[in-house]
Amino acid sequence: MNKRNIIMPNYEKSILNLINSILKHYHVKTKYNGLKTLDEKLIHSYKNIVLVVLDGMGEHVLKKISPNGFFMENHLEKITSVCPSTTTAAMTTYYSGKPPIETGWIAMSQYFKEQGRNVELLRDRYAYTFEKINKERINIYDLVKYKNIYDQIEEASEDINAYEILPESCDPRSKKNKKANNTKQLCDCIESICKDTNKNFILAYNDNPDVLLHRTGTNSKEVKDFIIETEQNIKNMCHNLEGTDTLIIISADHGHQDINKTYNIFDLKEMQECMTMQASLEPRAITFWIKEDKKEIFQDLFYKKFKEEYLLFTKKEFLEKKLLGEGKQHPKIDDFIGDYIAIAIGTTAIKLDSYIAKEPPDKKANHCGFTEEEMEVPLIVKDCRK
Repeated sequence: MNKRNIIMPNYEKSILNLINSILKHYHVKTKYNGLKTLDEKLIHSYKNIVLVVLDGMGEHVLKKISPNGFFMENHLEKITSVCPSTTTAAMTTYYSGKPPIETGWIAMSQYFKEQGRNVELLRDRYAYTFEKINKERINIYDLVKYKNIYDQIEEASEDINAYEILPESCDPRSKKNKKANNTKQLCDCIESICKDTNKNFILAYNDNPDVLLHRTGTNSKEVKDFIIETEQNIKNMCHNLEGTDTLIIISADHGHQDINKTYNIFDLKEMQECMTMQASLEPRAITFWIKEDKKEIFQDLFYKKFKEEYLLFTKKEFLEKKLLGEGKQHPKIDDFIGDYIAIAIGTTAIKLDSYIAKEPPDKKANHCGFTEEEMEVPLIVKDCRK
């Protein structure tokens, strides 16, 4: 195996701290620290603060594709994602100002005993079958609800309008929202809001390059073209916003690791025999529920096959290491995490398949693990006052 640098989440220098710098700027009471480098930029009382989150644009893919471009010219520092390094956990950290341990939003597919099924919270659907979640008898979102940052900001600073810009496929969290399906539309929306007479906070999200990275890998022409085009769009936007008293912050939710080997969990027959129920979460952050008398056997099997590719934690070890962050543990965490959780450190993925649905395609790049490619994201800041 080509060994990777293992990067754990640093909750003093992460996307959690990034969003808390912004919350503190708007006088929101929070127990989490901000980023010192960003706090220094936020001393000025800007008319507009814009946070652009490009899904999957990690530090390493950016440096590889555009080492001397506009983004790296305005690169302030690299920070970490949260654990697991995935959109559900990371974007909910942005949306709430809290780490995954407090929100309970930790992965693409989480098992809800109330529905007896794995659920994709971000997409409002059941895993595998992709049916819309049935909320008639119990609305599972009531079990994992949180107060979003838009409401927090507008309540603490009544003169601020808190906007959200996102693709049409995403559900809005702010009452003030605009749709943008590409980064040109995203930039046009930002410009329009920033040039009004109000004071504004904007979180603008685009689901690429993540979609492209999954499909084509980190070295593809498609990913390169997207990042170069997006960089130019945002550079033009910043030029057009000169003199508007606007601060532009650009980052990501996580990065990506190219995948060299994918297993289907049904091919791991000896491990399957140890399980009491289907594994959950994601291919590079997997939780297992194991029969009591099979735990030692399961550990031996897992270490034998994946010792160089995953770190295996018992539930107790995982929670004691505070890898989901500091704070009051959400009551559903105990349901979502089984007896063991495995976090990837190599280039392997274990596909969590189900016989009730068509086998999902292999992904050329993925995330959720502890490699530096997945965990490290850029902090880019452009002051448009000049």
